[in-house]
Amino acid sequence: MIVASVLGPLEDILETVLRFLHSSVGLPWAWSIVALTVLVRILLVPLTVRQIHSMQNLQRHAPQMKELQRKHKGDRQKLNEEMMKFYKENRINPAASCLPLVAQFPVFISLFFVLRDFEKTILPDFPTAELGWLHVVPNITADANSHWSGYLLLAIYAISQTTSTLLMSTTMERTQRILLLILPLAFLFFVLNFPAGLVLYWVTTNLWTTGQGLVTRRLMPKPIEPPKRSSRTPEQAPPTPAQPKGGKAVPAAGAKAATAPRQPPRRVKRKRGARR
Repeated sequence: MIVASVLGPLEDILETVLRFLHSSVGLPWAWSIVALTVLVRILLVPLTVRQIHSMQNLQRHAPQMKELQRKHKGDRQKLNEEMMKFYKENRINPAASCLPLVAQFPVFISLFFVLRDFEKTILPDFPTAELGWLHVVPNITADANSHWSGYLLLAIYAISQTTSTLLMSTTMERTQRILLLILPLAFLFFVLNFPAGLVLYWVTTNLWTTGQGLVTRRLMPKPIEPPKRSSRTPEQAPPTPAQPKGGKAVPAAGAKAATAPRQPPRRVKRKRGARR
């Protein structure tokens, strides 16, 4: 198989790390997969930092991007041209937010091949090894649909995938967010035939992403949007005149006459008998 031959070196690395975690560190095979997931995510930290910076940059320029979408709402081609120009001028790379996911995909496929051939290549060297996890999953090399615990893992997978998507896609368009929420649910039908250990890997990486999203939301500054004005919004008062060093403000010429209240005309009361 072409994919297996291309990913052969990565499969050897994953198998070596799993053997080390089990034989040298002393972890059961299931916890070795969890530890392997954590190691992979640690190695992807530089890409994750770029992803967070890209999300912050997108969120910072979100008002201008919305204004471009509103301005060119009826012309899709013009909107794409203006958005590409806007990305270039502000050094925004929207694809950077997908880098960790793209980098994990080869690891996911390679681990699938490792677990598929686990009983032939690894298990003969450890005949008494425990293949269960938390006394719930009896065998991490078996398909997820072979035991009720696999469906429990799939439920946790769906919830964690949805949560991580909601936390990490705050700057995406509504259509893209809906697509990212629907895809994991459609992917469940394929995951049913995957080894339970592979589902455990994906659940662990989703939980990592969820924690990362919570930290990111706390650290990311909220975008400052310009104040909305309407026809009923009163205009701002003119700035007060600057005060001289003496302490009292010197009004502008004509300011006193313009601001002082108008006095009614003074009426003179004449005495009776003064005029004959």
